[in-house]
Amino acid sequence: MSSPKNHRSLAGLFGAFVSGIVLAVLAVHTAAAQQDDAAGEKAAKRVLIVTGEDYPGHKWKLTTPVLKDQIAKDARLAVDVSEDLNTLRSPELHGYDAVVLHFKNYDPEVPGRAGFDNLAKFVERGGGVVLVHFACGAFQEFKDDFAKLAGRAWNPKMRGHDPRGEFQVNIVDADHPITRGMESFKTDDELYTCLDGDTPIKVLAQSQSTVDRKQYAMAFVLQYGEGRVFHCPLGHDVKAFSFPAVGELFRRGTAWVAGLQPVPGD
Repeated sequence: MSSPKNHRSLAGLFGAFVSGIVLAVLAVHTAAAQQDDAAGEKAAKRVLIVTGEDYPGHKWKLTTPVLKDQIAKDARLAVDVSEDLNTLRSPELHGYDAVVLHFKNYDPEVPGRAGFDNLAKFVERGGGVVLVHFACGAFQEFKDDFAKLAGRAWNPKMRGHDPRGEFQVNIVDADHPITRGMESFKTDDELYTCLDGDTPIKVLAQSQSTVDRKQYAMAFVLQYGEGRVFHCPLGHDVKAFSFPAVGELFRRGTAWVAGLQPVPGD
């Protein structure tokens, strides 16, 4: 017959065995949860770049892959591309967290009023929008409405831009999440002087024209309904996108409009 002491020893060993199994199971579940969290964070927000038409001098087929790569450096952003402007009409638009406009349409029916209204509804309900370079010239057929969403819109009656070349982009709001920690930088691009409108905006970066010596916004944000808008007229060509700070600006801006806290670049 076993003694009480032996029973206590067996019970202790059994308890230790069970505790070990429980700890092992918890460790497996914790590791799995961490992997799931990491995977979920990498694709936490869906981004759609809409492109496919532009001024002939804007080679969107070359710049779009570069823009996509720059934004996708933030592993929390899963980036898709559509080369069909009528995607803006689709209910599928509302399955994304942010839409990047990288086009200037010339047919007033493509994407048309339906496309603009669907985009506006997307932002009003909390979606984010990023405007790249000549996207300021989109929706000229609804320019007044578009300017309310974009903050500023292309006015063809104004001087378009300075001669292409190098200029300084000065960070003027170092406290905004998009530009926090960023330093002023030089780029080689078109300094747009043609943005027009009176919608309230918050300027994050600006540059001085070499022609008229005036300051022009190079990055600004606004609220549209429940959604956020980031507008940056930089990005004329692949060379313009080759400057790390330009890519970081678009990456941070996209994260911010998608509802994420922007993170510093490489």
